[in-house]
Amino acid sequence: MLSPIQEYVEQLHSRYASSMEGHVADYIPELSKADPRLFGICIATRDGHVYEVGDTRHPFTIQSISKALVYGLALEDRGEEHVLSRIGVEPSGEAFNAISLREGSGAPFNPMINAGAIATAGQILKKDGKSRIERVVEYLSGFAGRDLTINQSVYRSESETGHRNRAIGWLLRNFGILDEDPDETLETYFQQCSVEVTCRDLALMGATIANQGIQPLTRKRAIAAEYVDNVLGVMATCGMYDWSGEWIYRVGLPAKSGVGGGILAVLPGQLGIGIFSPPLDKQGNSDRGIKVCMDLSRELALHMMNPTATPRSAIRLKYHGGEVVSRRRLPPQTRDLLRANGTMIQVMELQGGLTFTTIEPVIRLATSLSAECRHIIFDLRAVVNANSVSLILLANLGTRLAPQGVRVIFCQPARLMTALRTVGIPEADIFTTMDAALEHCEDSLLLEVTGASWRPHVPLHLKSCTLFRNCSDAEIAFLESELPRRHYEGGQTIISTGDLATEMLVMVSGNVEVQIPTENLTRKRIDVLTAGMTVGEMAFLDGSARSADVVALESVECVVISKAWFDSLNERNPALKITLLQEMTHEIASRLRQANLSISAFHRS
Repeated sequence: MLSPIQEYVEQLHSRYASSMEGHVADYIPELSKADPRLFGICIATRDGHVYEVGDTRHPFTIQSISKALVYGLALEDRGEEHVLSRIGVEPSGEAFNAISLREGSGAPFNPMINAGAIATAGQILKKDGKSRIERVVEYLSGFAGRDLTINQSVYRSESETGHRNRAIGWLLRNFGILDEDPDETLETYFQQCSVEVTCRDLALMGATIANQGIQPLTRKRAIAAEYVDNVLGVMATCGMYDWSGEWIYRVGLPAKSGVGGGILAVLPGQLGIGIFSPPLDKQGNSDRGIKVCMDLSRELALHMMNPTATPRSAIRLKYHGGEVVSRRRLPPQTRDLLRANGTMIQVMELQGGLTFTTIEPVIRLATSLSAECRHIIFDLRAVVNANSVSLILLANLGTRLAPQGVRVIFCQPARLMTALRTVGIPEADIFTTMDAALEHCEDSLLLEVTGASWRPHVPLHLKSCTLFRNCSDAEIAFLESELPRRHYEGGQTIISTGDLATEMLVMVSGNVEVQIPTENLTRKRIDVLTAGMTVGEMAFLDGSARSADVVALESVECVVISKAWFDSLNERNPALKITLLQEMTHEIASRLRQANLSISAFHRS
C-alpha cells in the first residue's frame, strides 16, 4: 500500500514537475547538455528508509556538494586546528567562484566557495598507496553506500575551462595556503566535482550525516563522529552560496547545492534530503530544488530551529490484541478466539512530541502491519504535543487503509481531541479510553471470525456457562432444580465493597461492571463480566470481604449459589463439587496467564 508520506512526496513532485524556471549551467560545456526536464525528490531517514519520486536514479555530477563532504576528510587528515589555519568558516556573501581571500593571510573565507574548496583539496593526504582523488572518491562512496565513479567527460570539460580556478590555485600557493604547486590539487578538485551521483545518493549522504556519520544501509562509518558538527556548521552558514542567509531563514536545514542541479539537505539526527533538477537560479542553486525544500520545511515542519523537533521515538509500546485484552471477562471459547486472532488488532502507545520525523516511523510500521491486521489503535495518552503535520499524516493513514478493510482508531486523546477532529478524523474513530477502543475492536474481530455476534440474545442454558460446562446432563438437571434465579435492573448494585461473601452468582444474561473507588471519589472500572461468567467467586472461596462493587450495566439474570448450598455438596454430591472447584481453578489460572501476557507486553522494550 502507498504510504501517506510517499503520497505526499509524489504530490510535491507533481506540484513542480512543469516548472521550468532557471537555466542549466553552461559555463562548463558538458553541463549544458543536461535535460532541464529531469526532476527527482528523495528523503532518506537515519535508519535507511527511502521515499523517492521522479528521476532519483539518474546520474549527474556532484559538483560543489562535494565541498562539504571533502571538508570532513580534510579535518580527519589534518585536524581542526591545522585546517582552520588555512581555511576560514565565515560566510563570504559572494558568488561561489569569487576570488574571496582574507586580506593579509590569503586564507579563503570558507570551504564552500571555490577558493576554500581548492584549499581543502590541498589538505587531503596521499596515504596507503592511494592518491588524493582515489581517497576522495572512496570517501564519497562511503557516504553513498556504493562505489562511485568519475564522469571523465565532465572532468575534461571542467579542467579545460577552469582558468579562473587555476588563478585561484596560484593565489593560494602564493599565500602559502597550498604547500606545493597547485596543478595536482586543481585536478583533484576538478575530478571530485565530476564524481557521478544520483538524487537517491544525495539523500543517503544526508542521512549518513544525520546519523552521526554512520551510513544507514551499510552501517559503516563514513566520517569521524567528532567532525559531523563541523560539516553541518559550514553547510548551514555557507552551503547555498550567497543565498545561504535566506536559505537558513526560510528552510532552516544545513545544505549544499551544486551547479549540476543537486541539493543535499540534512535535518540533524533525523533525515537527509536529495533534490535533483538542473535549471539553476541566479545564485547557482537548483530553482525547483529551492522551491521543493521550502515546501518540505514549511509543510512538514522540518526547520531545525523548530523547538518541537526531536529524534526521540514516538512509539512507547507496541502490542497486539492477543497479548492485552479489554477489561471484561469473556467466555473461554470467545477468549481463545481472541488469543488466536489477536494479531489482527495492533496497538501502538505513542509518546512525546509528534512531528513529521517522529511520526514517520509510526506511519511506516502501521503501513507494514496493515497487510495482516484489521484494526490499528493509537493510544495518545502519553503524547505531550502534536503538530498539524503529524495529525494530518495519521488521518491520511486511516483514509488510505479503510478501502483495504483496516480501521485506524485513536484513544485517550485528552487535549488533542479538537485537533483530531480538525484534521478530519471521524468522531466514531476516537475513544476516550483504551478499554472502550479494545472492546470495540474485539467485538468487530469476533464478528468477522465467527460470522455472528458472540453476545447471547437470550438467557444462556446452564451448560453454556463457564462454571457448568463440564457437568453431565444429570448434574445440569440437578442444578436447574436446586439453584434459584435473581434479576437485576441496569444501574443496580449487585455486590458492594466490604460485604460478606455468602454467595456467588452465575450470569445467564446481561453484563456487569466491577468498580473500585478512586481518591477523587469517582469509580474506576477494573473488569466487565459477561453472560456465562461467575461473579464474586474469589471472596466466596476464601471467605474474605468483597473488595469491589459490581453494578449491572443492563438487565441481568443470575443463578445464585449460596455458601450453605455449596458446602452441602460435600455430603449430597461430592463429585459435582469437585467438578465446580476444578472449573473455578481453571478459570483463575486462565486469567493469570492472560495477566502474564499483558505484563510481558507492557514491559517489552
